[in-house]
Amino acid sequence: MFGCVAVENVIKKGLLKQPGAALQEHFGFSKFLDGQEEVISEIVAGRDGLVVMPTGGGKSLCFQIPALCFPGVTLVISPLIALMKDQVDALQARGIPATLINSTLSWPEQKERLDGMVRGDFKLVYVAPERFRAESFLRALEGVEISLFAIDEAHCLSQWGHDFRPDYMRLGKALEKIGRPQCVALTATATPVVREDILQVLGLREPFERVSGFSRPNLSLGITSVDKAAQKDERIKAVISAHKTGIIYCATRKKVDLVSETLASWGVKCVSYHGGMGDAERVKAQEIFISKKVDIAVATNAFGMGIDRGDVRFVIHYEIPGSVEAYYQEAGRAGRDGEAAVCELLFNYADTRTQEFFIDGANPSATTVRQIYGYLSNEADDNHEVFRTLEDIAEHADVKNSMAVGSALTVLGKGRFIERFDVPGKRMRGTRLLKPDLLAGDLALDEDAMEKKDSRDREKLKAMVEMCYARTCRQQWILEYFGEPDAKTCGNCDICRDRSAGDYRKPTAEEEMLVKKALAGVARMSHRGSRGWEGKFGKGRIVQMLSGSKSQEILNNRLDQLTTYGILADKTTGYLNGLFRSMADEGLVITQTGEYPLMTLSDKGEQVMLGKSDFELKWPDEAPTPAGLEEKDFDPQLYTMLKDLRYKMAKKDGVPQYIVFSNKVLEALTRYAPMSVEEGLAIPGIGEAKAQTYLPAFLEMIRTYRAMR
Repeated sequence: MFGCVAVENVIKKGLLKQPGAALQEHFGFSKFLDGQEEVISEIVAGRDGLVVMPTGGGKSLCFQIPALCFPGVTLVISPLIALMKDQVDALQARGIPATLINSTLSWPEQKERLDGMVRGDFKLVYVAPERFRAESFLRALEGVEISLFAIDEAHCLSQWGHDFRPDYMRLGKALEKIGRPQCVALTATATPVVREDILQVLGLREPFERVSGFSRPNLSLGITSVDKAAQKDERIKAVISAHKTGIIYCATRKKVDLVSETLASWGVKCVSYHGGMGDAERVKAQEIFISKKVDIAVATNAFGMGIDRGDVRFVIHYEIPGSVEAYYQEAGRAGRDGEAAVCELLFNYADTRTQEFFIDGANPSATTVRQIYGYLSNEADDNHEVFRTLEDIAEHADVKNSMAVGSALTVLGKGRFIERFDVPGKRMRGTRLLKPDLLAGDLALDEDAMEKKDSRDREKLKAMVEMCYARTCRQQWILEYFGEPDAKTCGNCDICRDRSAGDYRKPTAEEEMLVKKALAGVARMSHRGSRGWEGKFGKGRIVQMLSGSKSQEILNNRLDQLTTYGILADKTTGYLNGLFRSMADEGLVITQTGEYPLMTLSDKGEQVMLGKSDFELKWPDEAPTPAGLEEKDFDPQLYTMLKDLRYKMAKKDGVPQYIVFSNKVLEALTRYAPMSVEEGLAIPGIGEAKAQTYLPAFLEMIRTYRAMR
């Protein structure tokens, strides 16, 4: 592959060695991974480029190998100190001259390494993006032969990306100031919109684009609906017990501390990581996890970026992430060794409020930006400088969401109204007014762009919620989101495993009408607002109304006056509850969990109600309660545990899951919770043979679970 390209570049760029030789000599590999060879070929040909390669696909080698072939130095822009240190340590261990420059170093230390770059002492130098704020740093690069400018985690460049970082926005101008060297941008997750933004911000010249497949066949993706924190804890305990090594992602520092304390109370050792920790603490936490001194990390989303630990067997999301991109990048930190791994999201709709808070903080209104600018103008000293923490500014400028302060300062910085600068010896930054005579009311803000970004962020969260409710293959849904329209089902996610159990099917004409009536009842008891359907009642009240109940609650709320009152009176309450569970599983109805769990229609449910969309369902059993058993509340946590057990037993025996037990049998085991073989035999679908081979393990799990409750 490299023959003609390499010969041309020996003349054009003076390659020191062939890429294949560098791979063998420095890394001990005889061949490249899928996708690497094509990317490296383009880079050694001297082209700018954009590379999207999934986590674990070997992005780093795509710039490390050319760096060893080129005569000068390769600058690698990396957003995390721990990520830099990890990669530099690994390179140095292989005898490759590499170093890093970031805020942990004093200026004399940085200058020493810059001088080393001029002398040609290093092949790769990892640089934090904030270094490019300083003109002194840019001037120091003037005598350095830069062969390649590699931007890792390039999605941070885009305002539409899931982890936008303002310091990355300077990189396009920095390229110009250092003579526009060859540039390649790399990331694990980027939608077409984000890719277009990266190309535009960097101004890449006739770039190549390589987007590798996003499929991760070794990952079993699953989403478990939970109503309470206790259910999350039980699920975490089950996953840790089964898979041992992994990462639990939380949305906030507070939840990181809470989950870490819970694990400690179980006697489980873990390491915590979040933005409230100092740089040294975070670096230490990552090193402890990478060195395998601890097998579980509880962290916010920054943890794991570039972490090279292959034996992570599970990733749990304690709350819903803010975007599909963020979810898939974090999930991709499991199973980097290619072995099977589990990725589970514990979904409660109420958790979206946390993400909405983050979106509000990332997208301050024009009014808020002017409010903050006005405060800065009033507080500025004779040098037009302000020294206040973000928290101080939020308090005195009367901004409720302190995150919005940092975002507003970014907007003002981009508009060249202010500039931010480091304050020596302090963990804070100062603010300098660049147009001190300008009044807040006269700020020329691109309000249209600000509104579009806010809308885009909310669309990303909406897509994440839709994925949680979707009943199609998880992997297939994600691949289609990233622009692979012909993706196949994975056969490995929770949806595919459920489908293989054999209980899903399309409705008969009678069943279709039944579902439409049920959905019409939900619609009558909901409100259609500007942001879609909003629930007003819980599932129990809706079932009462549909079945024609004359309870005081129904009469007091005048629900007996609705046109849908009693339209399903011929169905038992047990059947309707089962039907609503199935409709929720299929994403036709949504429970908006908050102070009260209120049920309403999803967009898909509305389409089904109007006859505009087809659907499949796991149909409930209308059979009477088995003799000798008492029906209990359906426990989704127990049901999930029984499904996991069925999956393991089916895999062990090499048979389809429905051969062990069908979904209907699992539902019955959950609902009636038999405690003995005799009680289990009363459930339809469990005969003498299965009572001997499979039932005992399920009974043991039921007994253990109920004892814990």
